[in-house]
Amino acid sequence: MKKFLLALIALVAVFGFASCSCGEEAEIAVVTDVGQLNDGGFNQGTYEGAVAFAEATGKTYKYYQPANGSDATDADRVAAMNLAIENGAKVIVTPGFLQAAAIETVATANPDVKFVFVDGWAIGLDNVTAISYKEQESGYFAGYAAVKDGYTKLGGTFGGGGTNAACNRFAYGYVQGIKAAAATLADGAVTVKISFKYGSSFSASSNLAQQINGWYVNGTEVVFSCGGSMLQSVKNAAALNDNKKIIGVDVDQSGEGTNVITSAVKGLSVSVKTILEKWNDGKWDAELKNTCSVLGAKENSTGLPTATGSWRFTNFTVENYTELFNKVVDGTITIDDTIPSGGVDNVAFWDALDDTKVDITWE
Repeated sequence: MKKFLLALIALVAVFGFASCSCGEEAEIAVVTDVGQLNDGGFNQGTYEGAVAFAEATGKTYKYYQPANGSDATDADRVAAMNLAIENGAKVIVTPGFLQAAAIETVATANPDVKFVFVDGWAIGLDNVTAISYKEQESGYFAGYAAVKDGYTKLGGTFGGGGTNAACNRFAYGYVQGIKAAAATLADGAVTVKISFKYGSSFSASSNLAQQINGWYVNGTEVVFSCGGSMLQSVKNAAALNDNKKIIGVDVDQSGEGTNVITSAVKGLSVSVKTILEKWNDGKWDAELKNTCSVLGAKENSTGLPTATGSWRFTNFTVENYTELFNKVVDGTITIDDTIPSGGVDNVAFWDALDDTKVDITWE
């Protein structure tokens, strides 16, 4: 019986709501998006910002993973948020656009609890603040750098199935960066494959791995993996093709493999920590309530990682990148974030981006 109870406790630790602070109560809560906490991406980056704040201020913290993983429903998210409140949460950080309905339900019922909606928007409640990012900038940097480094056959697979605004901005910026770099080439043309086909749930899948394997087999040199656990499928495909190159997303994913040449990052950890500091300093009503902070290169919240070990370009240098980054900051370079009517399904939109230097195939 004792062994059975120990096994049961272990299972609860793995599949239940896991704590990362001492005791059951926690003032700071993170309710994860679909996927796992330690996804090496969006969930993890958000959580690290909450942890950095909590540990700097001596506050307790805990994360909650809604039931059913990538198939979590609004009811699952509501249950996780309510459990956080029962456990003493004063502020709940909620990464991911899928959290919107659950936030509205729980925040309305608990006006004294504050909510930070990451990758979200203002939803009309004073106890909710949102953070969004200019992902088109990070996508631009990644596409531009890859072409300037010598890659001429590129791909990109994007999460949300074409309905996620952040992934759409990544995609559109990526293509704009590729075009801008291609325009500087003396010879040759660049080909780009863009797909939203197997990314609706941001999850790894055999269909996605098979698609990307086909790209690599047919000459694609580097694929931008934009969507959480989708990276695992891209890694699997790359492994079958001499570890062809990958561009990561959201956070520095160079630790996922030496073939990850860069990552289109956004300042998840820094921005979450900053928002929580403002809350802690009593600035919620003056600066945060019912607002959306839109962050980009000017706020050092979009870009590419430049740390030693993360920078794996050989021809495009950190100095080259810094010059490009500063041109975005000062407005010399502007990057469009407008997706037209019909969104990513608008084939004419993608076709119009073709020119003599760039051939785009949309799947």
